[in-house]
Amino acid sequence: MFTATGDDKESGPSTSSSSSIEWSQPCRHFKFPEIILATNNFDESLVIGHGGFGKVYKGNVIKESSLVVAAIKRLDSKSSQGAAEFWAEIEMLSKLRHCNLVSLMGYCNDGNEMILVYEYMPNGTLEDHLHKLGTPLSWLQRLKICIGAARGLHYLHTGTGIEVGVIHRDVKSSNILLNETWAAKISDFGLSKIGPTIQPSTYVNTQVKGTFGYLDPHYFSTGRLTRKSDVYAFGVVLFEVLCRKRAVDKSLDLEQWGLVAWAQASIKEGSLKDIIDSDIRVQISTKCLKEFVRIAERCLLSNPKQRPTMAEVVVSLESVLTLQEKTNGYAVGRSIFERMFDMFPFPSNGENPARGDSKILSSSKDNYRNAGDTLEAENKDFTVLFPSLRVLKFADLRRATKNFSQDLLLGKGRFGEVFLGWVDKNTFAPTEGDGIAVAVKKYNQGLPEWQMVVSVLGWLVHPNIISLLGYCDDKKHKCLLVYEYMQNGNFGDHLFRDRTDVAKPLSWGRRLLIMIGVARGLAFMHSSKDQVIHRDVKTSNILLDQDFNAKLGGFGMARFGPEIAKTGVTTSIIGTVGYLDPDYLSNGHLSVKSDVYSFGVVLLEALTGQQAWQRHRDFSGLVKWAIPFLEDKNELKKIMDPHLGQNYPLQGAFECAKLALRCVAKNPKDRPSSEEVLQGLEQIYDVNK
Repeated sequence: MFTATGDDKESGPSTSSSSSIEWSQPCRHFKFPEIILATNNFDESLVIGHGGFGKVYKGNVIKESSLVVAAIKRLDSKSSQGAAEFWAEIEMLSKLRHCNLVSLMGYCNDGNEMILVYEYMPNGTLEDHLHKLGTPLSWLQRLKICIGAARGLHYLHTGTGIEVGVIHRDVKSSNILLNETWAAKISDFGLSKIGPTIQPSTYVNTQVKGTFGYLDPHYFSTGRLTRKSDVYAFGVVLFEVLCRKRAVDKSLDLEQWGLVAWAQASIKEGSLKDIIDSDIRVQISTKCLKEFVRIAERCLLSNPKQRPTMAEVVVSLESVLTLQEKTNGYAVGRSIFERMFDMFPFPSNGENPARGDSKILSSSKDNYRNAGDTLEAENKDFTVLFPSLRVLKFADLRRATKNFSQDLLLGKGRFGEVFLGWVDKNTFAPTEGDGIAVAVKKYNQGLPEWQMVVSVLGWLVHPNIISLLGYCDDKKHKCLLVYEYMQNGNFGDHLFRDRTDVAKPLSWGRRLLIMIGVARGLAFMHSSKDQVIHRDVKTSNILLDQDFNAKLGGFGMARFGPEIAKTGVTTSIIGTVGYLDPDYLSNGHLSVKSDVYSFGVVLLEALTGQQAWQRHRDFSGLVKWAIPFLEDKNELKKIMDPHLGQNYPLQGAFECAKLALRCVAKNPKDRPSSEEVLQGLEQIYDVNK
């Protein structure tokens, strides 16, 4: 947050006739003990965000005699914000109600404590998904998020039904929240200002506040705040969504690292397509791209009077969405396999990404046609029938999991929940526990990850890769996948959970066999004609069957295609902190060696019993912490998992440590191939078994 000067502090809501809003909506005054109870005395494990105001906690509060989940924002005593922003937020949100604005449930003002209680938004912020989590948001999803946010701003500016409008003054991706259906809601009104709605150019003289990268240059230079200042900031968000670059991004080749200047320069040079996020490049029609960019450019015009109103922006974006949806309809008559690949972001060194994957597309089509497979397309629905996969009904999967009972919940991940289900081994009809057990994954967001898993596991078959048995893509429900059930959960469960709830920790021999199994799966993926990069190798994605045989799962972020084998790909950063290849993290260059780095981290976890990322190491990561101990046997003994006791061969452990050290080398060229890793582990096992 940038503040040119500090506003005067206020101890309560404003009462001046020019700036007050009558509180027409219920806004409950919470007592501080209620907040303490809701947040378990501000338990750090409940923190879901942190901004200029302070920390945000997830908690349960009473609303109309019901217990509901809420987001509870507590003012930090060290924050540059204070009473003025606190009461401004209450003023704004107590009056304003719109489906694209976050709802304020109440507040607490107790001594020095200033706390705001909002509706809980389970999908966090747009910033999280664009820049932190690397969520594979599709182009259509991004368009709809932009439209929702634009509608919220339009309502603030002109749609309140009162004689004053609201200028947000801090529009940015971190202030666009996403609910369970990924609908966008504008949040954080601490810097907002109220002004007349009669004239679009009416301005408020105010001390400059906002966030660098989003600040309207005209407002910054003159102090004149208008609704067009919000329009400028929204234009920055549009480019942020298109390019997946931060408003101020150090990776940009400009001294100021400014997204706006970089994007405008790229457009002027005729290299517009080069700045688009590679994950969506093949999804955008040329006409839609030009229209979208034209809207963003108009929002960023130097003269505020020349910028569109938010009403115009909404209409324009909705037109782009309609055009894109019509454009997507062109694929109805084509094979579903071709349509599927057009929906995936497979960059190919500056060439048309869809064409870069022609080998796998043609060979896969031939394979399935020879097998008598049926390829279907119905309108815009996504349907792929692989010969080895069952197509299952949603109603049957609901019965098999007892209506997705929480009692049958096996785990939760980034993309959804996994439930235990029971089906007939021949017909896959739901049974009451007398058939075979399956794992049913219910996705909580969009199609991209579901499509990726089907497209990879539909043809990638290996004993050390999880088996996909079937799928459901009922258009009325979220997508589901059905996997073989892995009785012993994931590798991380056995390495890191409290050992009081297991009979025995994993032995040295069993850990080594698990590592060998994973290495076999990776070597198979990396050496196949159409090379597959997993992109999220970690202990929780290593699944164990009843005999503790390892199978690699979690393919929602995978990449594959012949171009990867030749040159690697440049892509937005997706992965898990602690396992991410630093070379990939710094330049976006993804290769099979990125998987090798992650596997090296898993090796270190197996040796030490320590997690890849733990707070007690001051966020340094397992690799940095462990490296000083890996080159000497006596030093290595100091960090070996104490649950192993002395029941491991020191020489074998040392050889594993040296192999792990090679895997996590900074330069990908210095890392071994997955085949070399497999050979090394097998040799260690043969010598020490």
